[in-house]
Amino acid sequence: MSELDAIDAAIVRELQQDARLANNVLAARVGIAPSTCHGRVRSLFERGVIRGAHAEVDQASIGRPLQAMISVRLRPHARGELSAFALSMAGLPEVLNVYFLAGADDFLIHVATAGSEELREFVLHHLSGTRDVAMTETSLIFEHLRGGAESGSAQRTTPVPPSTI
Repeated sequence: MSELDAIDAAIVRELQQDARLANNVLAARVGIAPSTCHGRVRSLFERGVIRGAHAEVDQASIGRPLQAMISVRLRPHARGELSAFALSMAGLPEVLNVYFLAGADDFLIHVATAGSEELREFVLHHLSGTRDVAMTETSLIFEHLRGGAESGSAQRTTPVPPSTI
């Protein structure tokens, strides 16, 4: 675990809010020289504090307006295959995120599909229809707020307009 000083913590906060910030803008916001900022960002990547920068895509605009969270519990005989299951799920085009959980369920899988029929087919083909899956529970996502805990702000995304459900 890497300790962050106040400047590194400020860099991380700024990049969490906008990973596209130009280095000189980021440097100005945290009060350091651009060359120092560049070195610190590189160090944060090398230490694994920052693991990547990602584009947040409006799934509806690419034909996948229906998002859901699917709780999955594997059968006892499949406990040795948790990593393989997670990797296989993460490789599917409908899957946005895979969360490995503690508690009654083993995984929470965030998916985006074109509609309810495609969601049903995903659950039947990749989950319920496999011998390793004991149980699934699907919850539709009506709205998503991305947390901004560090700055006290939140960003609103709306994957499914209520009128389409």
